[in-house]
Amino acid sequence: MTKKKDPPVHTVPNKAGGWDNKQGGTTISHHRTKERAVEKGRQEAKRDQTEHRIHKRDGKIGESNSYGNDPNPPKDKR
Repeated sequence: MTKKKDPPVHTVPNKAGGWDNKQGGTTISHHRTKERAVEKGRQEAKRDQTEHRIHKRDGKIGESNSYGNDPNPPKDKR
């Protein structure tokens, strides 16, 4: 039986002006700077072998990284 995949980690701006990491709708950490939030979010995503989605200040996804079994790996065109 395969392990159920953990939901992605989202690094998102919060209303107080800082940044949060959320997973499955739950806030897992708060940070003053985006850099620190991204660092901790990356650690969580690597640990859970899941996606890490980094949002911009406007809420749109600016970057996405996969740290597990990527369902759509890049196709090498050599």
